[in-house]
Amino acid sequence: MAILSNNDEYPEIPSNRRDDLHNLEFVDDAQLVLFMAGNQYMVMEELIGAFRRRHPEVERIFYETLPPGLELRQILAGGALFQGRLITGSPDIYTSVTRDAAEELVVRGLADEYHTYLHNRITLMVPAGNPAGIREVRDLGRDDVRISQPGALEDITKYIVDMYERAGGKELVRRIMEEKRAEGSTILTVVHHRETPLRLKKGTVDVGPVWATEAVHAQREGLGFEVVEVGERLDQRHRVNYYITRLKNAPNPENAEKFLSFILSKEAQSIYEGHGFVPRRR
Repeated sequence: MAILSNNDEYPEIPSNRRDDLHNLEFVDDAQLVLFMAGNQYMVMEELIGAFRRRHPEVERIFYETLPPGLELRQILAGGALFQGRLITGSPDIYTSVTRDAAEELVVRGLADEYHTYLHNRITLMVPAGNPAGIREVRDLGRDDVRISQPGALEDITKYIVDMYERAGGKELVRRIMEEKRAEGSTILTVVHHRETPLRLKKGTVDVGPVWATEAVHAQREGLGFEVVEVGERLDQRHRVNYYITRLKNAPNPENAEKFLSFILSKEAQSIYEGHGFVPRRR
């Protein structure tokens, strides 16, 4: 990494997101660089471990678990600022939860193709005991309900807004995303899978829409949360596709291909399923 003064060309990674930059010491000479959609953070240690067992020759792996929108901006800018430094590592692999992000890389000539490799669904995370009495999506429009709401950089936001509209029409979308935000009871996040559990624990919010996988992780960690299921009609399981692509200028193309093959394997898909993800539809 290079020391850098302020530069508006580069997106800035929040200074407290060090835990989303893994093996940062390898960033300049990594044998594999992965920009993984942040909501996979709970899987990555096990996934990388299994990949290394299959490919022990790939020793130095740097990976990010930031919101894909931020990672896309990082790719397009050729780097990102973190704590006053420029992270210049170019990714071999990029994953996203929106087709638009993957498609933009193809349109810009930065990737040739992309593949669907995974699925997920949305659920509502509430504190133990569900003190606000959240029973359904429409309850989030109530005056007394404080929401930890993913912001624009988060891929999940598109699906949450669709969930709101399916549950209560554009009126519910406006109520949650505009009116309650102005009132201060819809509180946006930058990295929702880190911020929402913390807010719930502190009691500053009553509910947070999250990926089901994040709720599974919180429960495994014994964090005292409960889950309110929104039902198959609303939870987006048939719409949420994870996309993966190899960058054309990948610094480690052979290792990138190894990872692509691995992530579609039965072993990798089983690891994901064990953490609450929905395996790739064949």
